[in-house]
Amino acid sequence: MMARFALVALLAATPAAVQAQAYQCAAPTSIERPHPDLPSDSQPRRLLPIGGYTLAITWAPQYCRDHDRDGGARFQCAAGNRFGFTLHGLWPDGIGKDWPQYCQATPLLPRAVIQKHICSTPSAQLMQHEWSKHGTCMAGYKPDRYFATSTRLYGRLRYPDMDALSRGPLTAGGLAAAVSRSNPGLGPDMMRVTATKQGWLDEIWICLDKAFRYQRCPAHQGGLSADATVKIWRGGR
Repeated sequence: MMARFALVALLAATPAAVQAQAYQCAAPTSIERPHPDLPSDSQPRRLLPIGGYTLAITWAPQYCRDHDRDGGARFQCAAGNRFGFTLHGLWPDGIGKDWPQYCQATPLLPRAVIQKHICSTPSAQLMQHEWSKHGTCMAGYKPDRYFATSTRLYGRLRYPDMDALSRGPLTAGGLAAAVSRSNPGLGPDMMRVTATKQGWLDEIWICLDKAFRYQRCPAHQGGLSADATVKIWRGGR
């Protein structure tokens, strides 16, 4: 029997700033089997000290708009589920511009771990990638702890009224300020907004220190300039 998560079943009944991430998500009883995610010439193994973390969240309506023909996106985009922001991953950062990655070889993720977190990160392959590339660099962490930590950080986030924001002129700085107002302690300078080449909202990267507390993002973090125009795709609504 499917476990149905009605995190926000009735949007009108819930204040916009406390809407959960998955409006509706049914975790499947049968989980796709991921394939190994390995280092390569372009993405080599890199062992470096950890200086902090980035929590990356993805705006799902835009993701599904860009991947509507991708069979691997069916669970997220074409299985009756409906998402707002999803959890991309928790990334260890280095001391400078480089970051650790693919720190140790790892087997495929246990199915139980995938099923437990599939409504936060709605792709088994993405979970395999996040654990292989990023989680293995966190000393003392196993998959269950890594995903429990990232899901906890993701789950405490609250959002402004994204529908209202999408209907007027908006800058990356304006979006960051709106997210900041919904999350005490998270300043606009503690996140970076990214967009597609056409200027549509793609992700928000939240900067964390080594204790997973919000901190000001370093200058090299990337993302849009505060005055850059950004558009929000609503998924046809």
